[in-house]
Amino acid sequence: MKYTVIFLSLLVLLGSCSPEQKKGQVVESFVLSDKMLSSTQMAAATIQPLKTELSFYGKITADNNKLIEVYPVVGGNVNKVFVELGDKVTKGQLLATIRSTEVAGFDKELDDAKNDVIVARNNLRVAQELFEGKLNTERDVLESKSLLEKAESQLKRMQETYRIYSIKQGATYEVRSPLNGFVIQKNINQDMQLRSDRTDNIFDIAEIDEVWAIANVNESDIDQVKLGIDASVTTLSYPDKLFTGKVDKIYNIIDPETKAMKARIRLRNDGFLLKPEMRATIKMSYASNREMIAVPSAAIIFDKSKSFVMVFKDRYNIETRQVEVFRQLGDVTYLASGLKEGEKVLTANQLLVYDALND
Repeated sequence: MKYTVIFLSLLVLLGSCSPEQKKGQVVESFVLSDKMLSSTQMAAATIQPLKTELSFYGKITADNNKLIEVYPVVGGNVNKVFVELGDKVTKGQLLATIRSTEVAGFDKELDDAKNDVIVARNNLRVAQELFEGKLNTERDVLESKSLLEKAESQLKRMQETYRIYSIKQGATYEVRSPLNGFVIQKNINQDMQLRSDRTDNIFDIAEIDEVWAIANVNESDIDQVKLGIDASVTTLSYPDKLFTGKVDKIYNIIDPETKAMKARIRLRNDGFLLKPEMRATIKMSYASNREMIAVPSAAIIFDKSKSFVMVFKDRYNIETRQVEVFRQLGDVTYLASGLKEGEKVLTANQLLVYDALND
């Protein structure tokens, strides 16, 4: 009986050994190689204020404070137009020339003013000579001086008119740019006849080193849009480029056409990438009083309808951890569960590691 029990015990021990153990084989765990480790990036989970994001549609417009509408001060025939829509111009640059009968009238007034000054100066000289010869009174000299001053004042007025309105002798009126910027509107062509009572502008010149993004805010979101909240803008032309700014003005009226309130974001426009009238998607975000664990969005791996992160402890110890995503805002993802503050997650090579550990 004693030998029977010993024999059965040996059978149990032999049966519990796996084939690998019988052959003396050892299963190795995953280890991050030196090369992969050098290119792997990671970030620590942090506690951050939970942000809410609102999305609106809108458009890019020029800064109204840096936009000037150019009107013709005279009517006449357009000789030549030197710029086209979208051209970059400098202050004082010639935009167009107009031949005008009104300018011809200015020419006559300028010639008359010059002649009046010559006549008044001669009259004063004569009056002074007569006064020295006791042939007239001091009053006559003072009257001649007064007439000369009036003639000189009229001449200066005409010369200033020529300077302000860029009028050239020969019945030609020059339209010049009032500032450095771009031609964003053009309503003039060569040989066009301009009426003297025209009320429409012929050019709009705008500086666009800074532009506005105008968001159409739905009535249901009006109470959430505040001055100073962060805003990011994308356009169809540059879908991968993000332009950032803050809400700096809220127009507290409802547009009767769009049934929306407008909010303005001022944007730097390096390289003049943003053009007036571009359509834009505008996202506004603000922080709430609630705090949550947050990680870079690049760390999230979505597989089999679940979300995972690769938790890094060391090159020999990397864990696949399921997490519950609460909200994703751009490059930040807020987690409802799954991670603790300070735990490190992979943000580069994470998919390669995930596949290696979970195949």
